[in-house]
Amino acid sequence: MDNTNRNIILFDGVCNLCNGIVRFIIKRDVKSKFRFASLQSETGRLWLEKFGLSGNDFKSFVLIQGDRCYIKSTAALKMFRELGGIWTLLYVFIWIPRPLRDLLYDVIAKNRYTIFGKQETCMIPTPELEARFL
Repeated sequence: MDNTNRNIILFDGVCNLCNGIVRFIIKRDVKSKFRFASLQSETGRLWLEKFGLSGNDFKSFVLIQGDRCYIKSTAALKMFRELGGIWTLLYVFIWIPRPLRDLLYDVIAKNRYTIFGKQETCMIPTPELEARFL
């Protein structure tokens, strides 16, 4: 579980919104800064355990940077900053108190299956993208 100079994103592998976000990141991550694992995978569970996070709560977007772990809105905003370009501008929302940001995050997370749908199984990366997944 080496994370040297990597940004690891843990996501809900059956959530259509989450899978869409992963595809969004991959398309814009020209320097291949990010690696991915579903929260439901063995790798995902090991990372969650390492940072003392629940392996049963799939409502959180998790960003691991070195020995630091971020969840929910903070993880998303740090991901945008790391993505670079115009997306860096979204990091300005970090100034909104975390409880308020996470309240909005939680509302979306709670309703994501209803609004965006759910898959029966986790996303399987294409052979071209397989190296980006842990």
